[in-house]
Amino acid sequence: MTSSAMASAGCVLDASVVIALWSSRDAHHQDARDLLGQVPTAALLMHAVTAAEVLVGPARLGRTADAERALDELGVRIAAFAPHEVGAVATLRATTRLRLPDVCVLHLAASTGSSLATFDERLAAATVTRGVPLVGVE
Repeated sequence: MTSSAMASAGCVLDASVVIALWSSRDAHHQDARDLLGQVPTAALLMHAVTAAEVLVGPARLGRTADAERALDELGVRIAAFAPHEVGAVATLRATTRLRLPDVCVLHLAASTGSSLATFDERLAAATVTRGVPLVGVE
């Protein structure tokens, strides 16, 4: 795992980080634990779409409330883009060809001056290209 300096505004978590954290069988489990150990809990942000994405597995098991509690215990703040940002999000989607959930994460990090934590190589590449500080893989 490589990392750059954490932005003072916070650190936006991609689903890959939280999923790895919650699964000891995930190849990035220890990396996720290490990464979250480096970030002040008050600085953790997650897009609402990302939060829904990480809750799918627990929802299948009837454990949504447990997973929501785990996010709260991590200190994750949930955010979304405002209606006036829809055009910027659409442009980012068109120019990066990332999936919309990844675009939401990247836009949130860029618009808040935060770093972005991910283990997704495509998202990491787009993050670096746009000058957003990256935590995770490069």
